[in-house]
Amino acid sequence: MAVLHFLQGVLMVVLADAVRWPITRTRYEFTPATATIAPVSVPWVDAQLPLLVASFLFLSALAHTLIATVRYEQYVRYLDRGMNPYRWYEYSVSASLMIVIIGMLAGIWDVGTLLALFGLVAVMNLCGLLMEQRNESTETTDWTPYYVGTLAGLVPWVVIAITFLGTVTAANGEFPEFVIYIYVSIFVFFNLFALNMVLQYRETWRWEEYLFGEKSYIVLSLVAKSLLAWQVYFGTLNSPI
Repeated sequence: MAVLHFLQGVLMVVLADAVRWPITRTRYEFTPATATIAPVSVPWVDAQLPLLVASFLFLSALAHTLIATVRYEQYVRYLDRGMNPYRWYEYSVSASLMIVIIGMLAGIWDVGTLLALFGLVAVMNLCGLLMEQRNESTETTDWTPYYVGTLAGLVPWVVIAITFLGTVTAANGEFPEFVIYIYVSIFVFFNLFALNMVLQYRETWRWEEYLFGEKSYIVLSLVAKSLLAWQVYFGTLNSPI
């Protein structure tokens, strides 16, 4: 998995066009003609979209490398206890970067809003960590962290959907199709992660064995990150020959 993520990150850096994406910040501005103040968006920085996409691939590659080498024994001990905190640490950054990229493609360019999206998805994943820690030795599953994480993780998708609707309304229904495909496909995968946790804790079918759920997380992570990366690449990072 480390190799697969790393190679895709390298391909993204090598093959992708140098697309700069504007990030803005909001401030109050005084209008002398009307003697009023109102919030306005001003340029803040241009982000290199290919590097943002490659970054969550490289982060996953680094996490898998550490787990497979210097942290392997600790990783195995955690699995024996029915938990994997390393997963949630990595997801809290990589998945948060993914939602930021989706938000940017959807038209959310304000740095404050992007940071809020990042933070909410990070909280969602850290709730997964709390879920495993809290239920390590309980007889009855405490679903409170799961519910809190679900709420935190849902908000960014609602915010992005509101931006979608506003843009579609203003543009008479026109919107880049690839962004819609990204939104739908990655939303589905985020929910598959949540479903995987439910099946683990309900010990349904093969999920009765914790390692099956762990393998499912690993596969879901690879597919979701690869799907987002290459949808972005073919949607906006490659120039027609």
